[in-house]
Amino acid sequence: MSYPEILLWQALCGSRARLRFRRQHPIGPYVIDFYAASARLCVEVDGEAHDRADRPARDIERDRFLRTNRYRLYRVPARDVLCDIDAVVRMIVASAAAPLHHAAHGPPPRAGEDER
Repeated sequence: MSYPEILLWQALCGSRARLRFRRQHPIGPYVIDFYAASARLCVEVDGEAHDRADRPARDIERDRFLRTNRYRLYRVPARDVLCDIDAVVRMIVASAAAPLHHAAHGPPPRAGEDER
């Protein structure tokens, strides 16, 4: 784990939010930095390496896989962890508390169809 990931892990473990996180958790072909199963929340800490070579394309594919499989995803820049870890933890907890979005009545109507 990188230094920002270590700091975030310590903060999440010490959080009073009653969320249980796993670190370096496998989901499909990917390993997620932190995962809260109760909220289906994946947290990724993005350092400068995420901007290099093929990483941006790989991150897009990972995000697509996670969202397609109904996981929530919260990406946080490593610099935010280093600058204001308390705010990062608050945002992660808020993301976990938000209700999951499910299509209650199927897909949206097609153009020109009556919305009931």
